[in-house]
Amino acid sequence: MRPSRKGRGGAGAGGGSISGHVSTLHQRLFHALNLGTSYYEGKELKWKCTDIEIQRHVVRSIAAFLDSVSAETLQNPLFKDSIPHIVGALVWILQCKSGAVLSIAANEVVKLLSCVPNSILQHYVLDLSHPLLSLLTSHELEVSISCAIALNMILSNMSVKKEKQVWEMMKDAKTVECVVTNIRNFSGETMPVEYFQEMSSLLSVILWRWPPSRYSVWNDAMLMKVLEALLLKPDLSFKVAVLKLHSSVGLCGNGAKKLLENGKLLLQTMVYCMDSSHAPSVRIEGFRLAQCLATDEQGCLRMTSLCCDPLVRAIVCGMNRCSFHSGKILNDQMSLLVEACRLASVTRWAGQHHIVFWKQGIDKVLLDLLLEDFQIKPSQHLSSLEKQISLVQEGLGANFLLTLRPYIWDILGWLATHCDDDFNHENELHINMLIMCACVAFVDAIRKGRQICENDVIHASRSESASKAVLMMIYSPSKYIASKARFILSQILKPNGLPQYQRYVSGSEVMKTLLAFVRWCWSNPLPIKRQSVAPHLYNKFSERTCCWINREWEGEDVRLLYGLWAVAELVHHFYSVSSDKLNNMEAQLFSLLQEICISTTADGPRWFAAYILSHFGFYGFLSKIGKRIGKALYMEEFADVQLILATGKALSVHGVVLVIRCPPLLPPGNEKTSNNSSMGDDTEKLSGNFRKTVRFSTHVDGQALQTLLDFVYFGYLEGEEELVKRLKPLAKSCNLQPLSLLLYRKRPNWGTPIPNCDLALGLGPVGHQFSDIILEAAKASGLSWTCSVCSLSVPHKHVHKVILWSSCDYLRALLESGMQESYSQTVKVPVSWEGMIKLVEWIYTDQLPNPPSGCLWDNMDNEQKLHELHPYIELCWLADIWLLEDIQDACFKVVVSCLDSARDLSIKVLQLAAKFSLWKLADFAAACMAPRYCNLRDSGDLEDLDEFLVDMVRAASVRHSQGGG
Repeated sequence: MRPSRKGRGGAGAGGGSISGHVSTLHQRLFHALNLGTSYYEGKELKWKCTDIEIQRHVVRSIAAFLDSVSAETLQNPLFKDSIPHIVGALVWILQCKSGAVLSIAANEVVKLLSCVPNSILQHYVLDLSHPLLSLLTSHELEVSISCAIALNMILSNMSVKKEKQVWEMMKDAKTVECVVTNIRNFSGETMPVEYFQEMSSLLSVILWRWPPSRYSVWNDAMLMKVLEALLLKPDLSFKVAVLKLHSSVGLCGNGAKKLLENGKLLLQTMVYCMDSSHAPSVRIEGFRLAQCLATDEQGCLRMTSLCCDPLVRAIVCGMNRCSFHSGKILNDQMSLLVEACRLASVTRWAGQHHIVFWKQGIDKVLLDLLLEDFQIKPSQHLSSLEKQISLVQEGLGANFLLTLRPYIWDILGWLATHCDDDFNHENELHINMLIMCACVAFVDAIRKGRQICENDVIHASRSESASKAVLMMIYSPSKYIASKARFILSQILKPNGLPQYQRYVSGSEVMKTLLAFVRWCWSNPLPIKRQSVAPHLYNKFSERTCCWINREWEGEDVRLLYGLWAVAELVHHFYSVSSDKLNNMEAQLFSLLQEICISTTADGPRWFAAYILSHFGFYGFLSKIGKRIGKALYMEEFADVQLILATGKALSVHGVVLVIRCPPLLPPGNEKTSNNSSMGDDTEKLSGNFRKTVRFSTHVDGQALQTLLDFVYFGYLEGEEELVKRLKPLAKSCNLQPLSLLLYRKRPNWGTPIPNCDLALGLGPVGHQFSDIILEAAKASGLSWTCSVCSLSVPHKHVHKVILWSSCDYLRALLESGMQESYSQTVKVPVSWEGMIKLVEWIYTDQLPNPPSGCLWDNMDNEQKLHELHPYIELCWLADIWLLEDIQDACFKVVVSCLDSARDLSIKVLQLAAKFSLWKLADFAAACMAPRYCNLRDSGDLEDLDEFLVDMVRAASVRHSQGGG
């Protein structure tokens, strides 16, 4: 190894100049390195020397050389050529773990990472990481702190290509366990604050980069208690470090839920750190944690239920640029504004926090972020609309804080969406100016012809957000906002020929085009979520989330929603249709809408499909469970409630259906008819006919009531305009708000949930009073059982004959057979309690409960996973006997999905499938084992299988090899 012979003070080829002093230090460095042994291992340059004094000399030479590095020196080949030699020496010295030089060597690694460009160091990530990971548990605190700092720098700037290799290295070194142990053992009395800060920061980076690391952290009760105790310390640095760590924990949906379970102290600390008295960097950590916890609606509602007012005050204060007291907005202040605006997206969900936002003056804050020099002047109240629009155009044209505009439009749209119809803000000028700003931005996007399909991503984000804000204001529940938005937009569009636009969209050809577009979207679904056209919704945290199940109101394909919305407006304004007289196009539309309504799970498309169908005289929501339970309407055998009209006509109905879907039709004061005395008494009572009689006065229209019962049972009704008029007051008095909206043909508000059509409430106390039969699961050893309804000591469920009858052909035949079983008050279900619970839930909700997923599933051992899958395999078998094709398909899909992620279960699943004669499932399990057949055979893992099953796996292996697998 020889030092470079370049002249003193000269420059290398294509590099920056170096001084004579640097050249001398470089020569000394290489003289020191030559005292050890340099060699190549493959293409990697290595260095070694066991002499402690030489190691010390080398480290000091490295320190002197790195201290001399400047921006110009970095470009010189002399410096670049030295990096592999420096790294090789430091790696060897760290691996030797000699206490005499370890601390200064670790410090020099930090210095090296600080001064060398990241692009150069990427090549040495693995070399440096290995010894640093092993030293995190060093008893020398300075060493472990320096190693944590160095690893923090490496992992934060590491390329994605290296992630898999580094993660494997950290798993081998048990890095997460080591860091967690360090944090748990932290003592503020004997250890420096920096130790905790660096360890928690390192853990935070690991959690951010590698989702599989999160479960062991949030599931560590002792660690969570230590972190909670540290929140109580007065030192702000502890609070900030804990918040940062929890932000990474909160990237996991299960972790975020865990944090919120007992999160009062955490939320108080979070809001405290958001206070304007703290530095922007501190406040940002509070905002980022809140964003993670509010990733879904449940998290947002939980958070706002605990600290609504202080949280909203902190958000609005964080968005208030006037609080910075300086003319120019600095970088850290801009970052604060962005994070506060991101958190303000909690406005997308309804709740009391909206009222607080308005009280805190969110309208003025938004205007200040849009218009740099906006000041309310008395003359502005009196200015003409044209003058005000001109002022807004001039203000927006100044391009002030463009980065924030997509967030501002989103916030404005959500605020408008969740206003009450009688919303009346004290400062109308602010509201009007905000509406003008959004309308001007929207029209400007149209004028330029640069809509969201354009390649200009930044402009697309702004125009998409502004367009959506205008749309949401036009359809705001607030009469004031909606009317103002329509009026202002029409005035801005007038010079551009708004009447011509209206003529173009009112023709039948437009309807045909839209119908074709909606049909195409429905037949060719693409996962086009809003994030695809709104890149501001992405950030470094959102891209790393796991275990969150977010069902967006607009669904997976926003094209379908907006297509249906456009059809809804055309039908509402320009078409008068009747389901009795449909032309070919209308018939196609009617059929397509019914299919969308019953098949999609997204609330937005379903609402608009139902809204359009209301113009055809069809009111409600088609569903599979509604179709099933509707068969029981007016069925005499299991009816337990009688509705008697003023005419004397009696309608036989079912109390469990009414108490869930339309309680006002039942008389008040319903009480349970069974007690906790003995099983004999309970059985006798269950077999009785608990008929309740409800008499209606002449004020209740009989035909309207009968039609209303169609909605209660089926989930929808059909009726002509005259009948609808009589239905409206009845639906209102029965508090059937979704039906009332459709009867009055009111457009759905963004975010309005589809009414729950399942019968799950019937399984709780409200349904026990109408229970007339028991489902009893197969006995399980070791399972103790008590029931709050009866004295049975075996696992069972109180259910309802009418629901069983309508949901299962086998049970229908059993209940109608006239044999002894049809009179029994108990049906024995030949599956485990876990399997029976899933069966009952499907019967009552049409939804099969899913097994644990994400990190919960990944961190189970094989025995636990098999325990979770066993009930689904049982139900596959039972569904075949009971003729429940839908639940059989659903259970099969669950098992297949789980096997895809846990192929080690294949042998056990194959055995269970064969035991229950589920040969389709057995074939799949054998196919999962096929690629590993030879290894399984040689290892003896197949010895537990009988010869027939081994032959199945062997045959699957042959098919796999013949298929090129």
